[in-house]
Amino acid sequence: MSFFLRTNYQIYHATHSPQTFFYKYPVQSISQLASPPFLSIYLTKNQSIRLPGSYSSYSKMASHIVGYPRMGPKRELKFALESFWDGKSSAEDLQKVAADLRSSIWKQMADAGIKYIPSNTFAFYDQVLDTTAMLGAVPARYNWNGGEIGFDIYFSMARGNASVPAMEMTKWFDTNYHYIVPELGPEVKFSYASHKAVAEYKEAKALGVDTVPVLVGPVSYLLLSKPAKGVDKSFSLISLLDKILPIYKEVVAELKAAGASWIQFDEPTLVKDLDSAQLQGFTKAYSELESSLSGLNVLIETYFADVPAAAFKVLTALKGVTAFGFDLVRGSKTLELIKSGIPSGKYLFAGVVDGRNIWANDLSTSLSLLQSLEGVVGKDKLVVSTSCSLLHTAVDLVNETKLDKEIKSWLAFAAQKVVEVNALAKALSGHKDEDFFSANAAAQASRKSSPRVNNEAVQKAALALKGSDHRRVTNVSARLDSQQKKLNLPILPTTTIGSFPQTVELRRVRREYKAKKISEEEYVKAIKEEINKVVKLQEELDIDVLVHGEPERNDMVEYFGEQLSGFAFTANGWVQSYGSRCVKPPIIYGDVSRPKPMTVFWSSTAQSMTKRPMKGMLTGPVTILNWSFVRNDQPRFETCYQIALAIKDEVEDLEKAGITVIQIDEAALREGLPLRKSEHAFYLDWAVHSFRITNCGVEDTTQIHTHMCYSNFNDIIHSIINMDADVITIENSRSDEKLLSVFREGVKYGAGIGPGVYDIHSPRIPSTEEIADRINKMLAVLETNILWVNPDCGLKTRKYAEVNPALQNMVAAAKLLRTQLASAK
Repeated sequence: MSFFLRTNYQIYHATHSPQTFFYKYPVQSISQLASPPFLSIYLTKNQSIRLPGSYSSYSKMASHIVGYPRMGPKRELKFALESFWDGKSSAEDLQKVAADLRSSIWKQMADAGIKYIPSNTFAFYDQVLDTTAMLGAVPARYNWNGGEIGFDIYFSMARGNASVPAMEMTKWFDTNYHYIVPELGPEVKFSYASHKAVAEYKEAKALGVDTVPVLVGPVSYLLLSKPAKGVDKSFSLISLLDKILPIYKEVVAELKAAGASWIQFDEPTLVKDLDSAQLQGFTKAYSELESSLSGLNVLIETYFADVPAAAFKVLTALKGVTAFGFDLVRGSKTLELIKSGIPSGKYLFAGVVDGRNIWANDLSTSLSLLQSLEGVVGKDKLVVSTSCSLLHTAVDLVNETKLDKEIKSWLAFAAQKVVEVNALAKALSGHKDEDFFSANAAAQASRKSSPRVNNEAVQKAALALKGSDHRRVTNVSARLDSQQKKLNLPILPTTTIGSFPQTVELRRVRREYKAKKISEEEYVKAIKEEINKVVKLQEELDIDVLVHGEPERNDMVEYFGEQLSGFAFTANGWVQSYGSRCVKPPIIYGDVSRPKPMTVFWSSTAQSMTKRPMKGMLTGPVTILNWSFVRNDQPRFETCYQIALAIKDEVEDLEKAGITVIQIDEAALREGLPLRKSEHAFYLDWAVHSFRITNCGVEDTTQIHTHMCYSNFNDIIHSIINMDADVITIENSRSDEKLLSVFREGVKYGAGIGPGVYDIHSPRIPSTEEIADRINKMLAVLETNILWVNPDCGLKTRKYAEVNPALQNMVAAAKLLRTQLASAK
C-alpha cells in the first residue's frame, strides 16, 4: 500500500517496501497534492486524509496480476487449516481467516494501482480441486449425495478420510506446487456444485474492488485429469467437453449477472505438446461458449513456457476471446509469434515480471520490450502482467529480517512484483518514476559486480567435469551381490524414506537453539535423545534398514543450503507446496561449495546406537536446484554441477565414517523436466549426470539409494535406470500404482526398487492386508530379490499415532509375504 509522510515542505513517498525504496517529491503548495502521484498525506497528528483528484484513474494503468499467494504473509491459512483439521477450530473460524486474507490481497493490489485484479485464485487446498468441486466431479467413493460441496467432501478428496484414500496428487507442470488430479470417465454425472467463483467476485465487489474472476479453462481441466479407476486408459478425456461446458455456461451467466466485465480462463496446457484432436478441443470449447461470453472481455492466460506455433494459431483464432496472456520470461520464443501474427484489435497481456523467481525485474530491459510490443498491438491494447501466478514465489520482502541489505536489494517477492508491474505500466503511459528505475538499475549493477557471487575455484572444478560420464565402474547387479554379503538383508527388506514426525517439542528445541535460548550442548543432547527414540522405535517395529529421523532438519533443502556457500535464507519466504504444506526455498545467489561436512556427525551418532544398517540421508543436487530460487545469471546446469560436487564430498565423508547405505534423494528430478519434449533429452542428460557425480567414487559395498515422489515417472523410466542407483524408492500408492504399469509393459529393472506401499499424505492407516495386496501386485511385475517395502514418502508431516500402526502393518505385511514365498518354494 502506498503512503506518504510530510516533512519540512517535502512529501516523501514510499513504495510498498519502504525499507527498499525511498523517494521524495518537492511540493510547492498543498493544492499540488491533488495531482498524481500523491494520494494522501500523514499530518503531524498522524491523521490521514484523502485528497481531491483522481489518483485511481492515474494509477490504474494497464496492469494485471495472474494470481497471488494464498497462505498469507505469516502463513495464516496454513495454521487455520491445520487447526480446523485437528478439530481445534470451527468451519466459521476457517472461513473468517480466508475472508480476511482475500480482502487484504485485493485491497493491496487495488492500492498499488493494479487495474486487472484476479479473484477466485484463492483456494483452501488447490485450484484444480476447486474446479472439480465446481463441476461436481466427485468420485463415487466419497459418497457425495449432491448439493453444494462443503468442507467434508472437499477435504476428503484432498486428504482422504478414515475409510477411503485421497485422490492422486501430482506436480503442477514443472513447479513444486501439487494439484489434486481429477478422476473422470463417461459415467461421471457433472453438476454445478460449488459457487465459489461467483461468491468471491461478489465478495470483492462488496469491498469496492472490481476483479477479474479466474477459472481453470475447460480444456486444460480435462487434459490435467486422468481416467477414473476401471475406465479404459484410452478413453478420450476431451470427449467430456460436451458434459462440462453447460456448467461453465452457468458460471459465466452468474458472473455476468453479478456485474463482471472481464473473465480469465487459465489454459496452461497450451504450452505443452498437444495433438490435433486436443487442439481442436480449444476451438470447440470456446466456439460453444461464445454466445455465453458475449458482452464479457475474455482473457485466455498461458504460462510456464513458449506456446508452440500450432497452438498459438489455434489460440489467437478462438471466437469470443478478447485478450491473450503469455509468459514472456520462460516463453521468450513466443515473442516472434506475437510480432508476426496476433490479430488486430486484441489485447496482449505481456507477462514480463517473473512469477516463479524472486529476483528483482530488470525494469529497463522489460520497458524496452514492452515498448517494442506497443508497436505490434497498439498502445491501448498492451497490458503489463506477471509471467504466471505469483503463487510460486514468496509473499512479501517487507517481512524479511534475515537477509542482508545487499542481497535484499536484488530481490522482489510477490508484493514487490505487484509494484514492479504497476511501475512498468505507468512508465509505458508516460509517467515513469525515474527514481524507482534508477534504484532498480543500481541494484542490477550491484548484483553483477558483487564478489559474493563469483568463486573462480568452484567454476574451474565444475568446468573440469566435462568429458566424463562419472559412472561407477562395476555394474549394478555385481554391486548388489557385494552389498548383500555385507548387509545380509532378508527378502523384501523394509525401510522408511528418511524423516519421522516433527513434534511440537522438537520444533521448539530447534527454534530455541536458533534464538540462542539454549546452548549447543543442550541442543545436541535433545537431538540425540530424539534420534535414540526413533532408532529404538524402528528396532521394536523390526525394520531392516533404519533412518535417524532427521530431527535436526527444518527442511530437506534448506538444511543443506544453510551449510553451503552461495546460498541465502529468508525468515518468512514461504511458498505453498500443497494444501497447508509450505516450503521456504533457499536463494542460490552465487557459486556453490561445501565448507565442511554437513551430516556426518548425526549419521555416525545414529549408527552408533544400533547394529542394523543406518542410512546416511542427503538431498541430491537436482532436487536442491529445483526446490530453490535459482540464480538467473548462468545456465541452471552449471549451478547443478556445482551442487553435485559439494554433495560428492559429503557422500565420500559419510563412507569414510562407516555409513554403508547412503540415500541421495532426487524427489524433484521429474518436476524439472521441460514441458516440451524437444527439450527433455538435454535436461535429463545433465540432471542424471549430476546425480552420478555425487556417488561415482564410492566402493561397490556402499549401497546408494535415491528417492522420488509425486510425479509421473513412466515417461522417464529409462533415465531413472540411467541414474545407476543401487536402490530407488518411489511414490506409487497415491497414484493408484501407475508406476507398476511401466514394468507390466516390459521395462526391465535390475536394481533394487521400493514402490511405496502406502500414502503418507493421508492420515488414514492402511491395514496389513491392504499393504500385502499392494506388495503382491508389485511381485507380479518385479523380481522378489530386488523389491523393497517402504512408505511413499517421508513421515515428517504425520503424527506418531498414525505412523506407529502404519509401519507396524507394513512390517507385518512384508513378513507375511516372506512366509508365503518361503512356503511356495
